[in-house]
Amino acid sequence: MRDEICVSKRKVAAEERDDGAGISRRSFMKSLSSIGAGSILFSGIAGRAKAQYGHSYADGLSAEQLTAMYTDMLKIRLWETKIKDLILKGGFRGVAHLYVGQEAVAVGVCRALRKDDYIASNHRGHGHLIAKGGDLGLMLAEITHKATGYCKGYGGSLHITDVSLGILGMNGIVGASHLIAAGAAYGIKVKGTDQVAVSFGGDGSLQNSFFSSAANAAAAWKLPWIAVIENNAFQIWVRSSDVYGTTDLARRADGFGIEGRVVDGNDVLAVYNVTKYAVEKARAGTGPTIIECKTYRWYDHYGVGGARIGVDGAFGLGYRSDRELRDWMAKDPISRFRKFLVNEKVITEQRADEIVAEVAKAVEDAAAFAEAQPVPKPEDGLLNVFAEGAVPLHTS
Repeated sequence: MRDEICVSKRKVAAEERDDGAGISRRSFMKSLSSIGAGSILFSGIAGRAKAQYGHSYADGLSAEQLTAMYTDMLKIRLWETKIKDLILKGGFRGVAHLYVGQEAVAVGVCRALRKDDYIASNHRGHGHLIAKGGDLGLMLAEITHKATGYCKGYGGSLHITDVSLGILGMNGIVGASHLIAAGAAYGIKVKGTDQVAVSFGGDGSLQNSFFSSAANAAAAWKLPWIAVIENNAFQIWVRSSDVYGTTDLARRADGFGIEGRVVDGNDVLAVYNVTKYAVEKARAGTGPTIIECKTYRWYDHYGVGGARIGVDGAFGLGYRSDRELRDWMAKDPISRFRKFLVNEKVITEQRADEIVAEVAKAVEDAAAFAEAQPVPKPEDGLLNVFAEGAVPLHTS
């Protein structure tokens, strides 16, 4: 039986592969279009969800909605890959926490929300912004510190946002997103609307008082708050299993009197289904939900250690094995969803290829837009503060 994209078993032509450390972009694109005879069929996703929740919200998704989910996942993957390559080429200043490998979480969650619902993001939040409808060009302009970016160059990677989309901001303080979203949920309750507020946090975001305070208040006042825990196996460079006494972090919800759910974070329809369930429960006024999504990040905690231009994944990192990374890359959420869409005859292989090409062009167009944008003026450095004058522009 052939694996879907199992690198350790797959033979790649010599001209397509690197020195054995990673996967070439060309190989990745080919893998998206190849369906092995023994590949796992994902048409049972809805059936599994139906057994767990009573019925499947995913069954009600139209072909257009499913295709849009696939497109959004590709936008995240290729946009983040562009950032990785820019950093490696030396044309990028600052720090970026790449989201590659976790695309199904952002898309599955945000597709279950309305535009007027709120999300509070974390330091690894580019994917959340894209999934909520963010503009790729404005994002790239912001992350490269241009004057016309989303936040006029002030936010950069860690604080990029679009308030008009209900995004309460990315945040470099671990766990703070939960408290921010719970505060928004309290505001919703006071206003009496049927909005919801969602917070995204990694597995380490449960380890502080921000999460505890948010969960306690949400449970006591039945706030329309949904906490999404993206368990990508590591807290920076420390394996989560080494610091937690429980395998399923969502069990922590029990201590607050909150319902907790665990889901395959590489299965976009499973994530959508459990989020839709939590959203409808929150809109009905019956309280919060904590959702743990099991997933994996393909790159280092931040930056591009072990990464290469034109190659997916960061290899040779001391805190995890290359075999472990390849195993997770074989569970690529984008490849899995593409197989599902083709098998369900939602799209054809040809259309799937066209979408890849369209998204790749959109990312290149966004990069060209950002490159052409002006840098902030020296006098802009003191805008929104009480000092006057100018700030010298440093380019190194």
